[in-house]
Amino acid sequence: MQHRHLGRSGLRVPRLALGTMTWGKDTDADEATRQLTAYIEAGGTLVDTADVYTDADVDTADVYTDAEQMLGALVGDVVDRDDIIIATKAVARRDDGPFGGGASRGALLTALNGSLRRLDVDHIDLWQLHAWDTAVPIEETLSAIDAAATAGKIRYAGISNYTGWQLATAAAASTFPLVSTQVEYSLLERGIEREVVPAANHHGLGILCWAPLGRGVLTGKYRNATPPDSRGSNPHYAPYVEHHRSERAARIVQAVVTAADGLGTTPLAVALAWVRDRPGVATAVVGARDTTQLHTSLAAEDLTLPPAIRAALDDVSDIELGYPERPLG
Repeated sequence: MQHRHLGRSGLRVPRLALGTMTWGKDTDADEATRQLTAYIEAGGTLVDTADVYTDADVDTADVYTDAEQMLGALVGDVVDRDDIIIATKAVARRDDGPFGGGASRGALLTALNGSLRRLDVDHIDLWQLHAWDTAVPIEETLSAIDAAATAGKIRYAGISNYTGWQLATAAAASTFPLVSTQVEYSLLERGIEREVVPAANHHGLGILCWAPLGRGVLTGKYRNATPPDSRGSNPHYAPYVEHHRSERAARIVQAVVTAADGLGTTPLAVALAWVRDRPGVATAVVGARDTTQLHTSLAAEDLTLPPAIRAALDDVSDIELGYPERPLG
């Protein structure tokens, strides 16, 4: 698997990262083991998780229902600690007490200690702020990153789901350099090209793409109906999938399917290769319900889209840019 530098940092990450949002929900410990094993064997090194990836409805002592805990149990068994980049997030988790959530200094440092405990490690390789918190001054939020880095609990820091102006504000105010921003990006969701991508490039942040397959819609499996074993049929995930089911999406999906037929590959591979090689993108985060799905995603590593097909996909999925993103003529 090819690797790239994450933004302007010296950290090298694979072009495909393993996402764990389903771990503890649709993915049990045995399947998580198989997924991590397959990913590592393919040359992958970056596993992305968060302190809110958990099944809160399950509380059984002998069952891991927390993605961080499941990952921590595998480090040292499936993969050596020094051979894996652990990326996790804080801000979104909400617990009782004065330090139970949000982006305050106290909440973040408490959340970090919780992640370290669940992962059973002494440091996080990439610690990401999961969302902007309007209730907390950004200087206070960033001071938690400084404290965590000084204490040796994190190696690199990034942000997630920030708008362009939020990214620029945080990057300019942070004394500990931010190296990444994780945002939704796919042929169906190109909104970040308006301001997030230019801001990330200007400040030297690498882009981690979540939902690079348009929440599954770009695989083509929802063209005619909702498969009974898909996320779209799951009450928990149905709204997540429906967000990208529209007439515009149908046109884009058809273009992806046509391109895949012409190249003798899958729509999944075409969609993933497109976003993986967009300007500023360091890695695309792929999640899977099972190892078979993961193998299909990993196979996309070998595909490079011909310029003509890339141009056609650019055109069919293009978004409108106006003033001030596109200066007046």
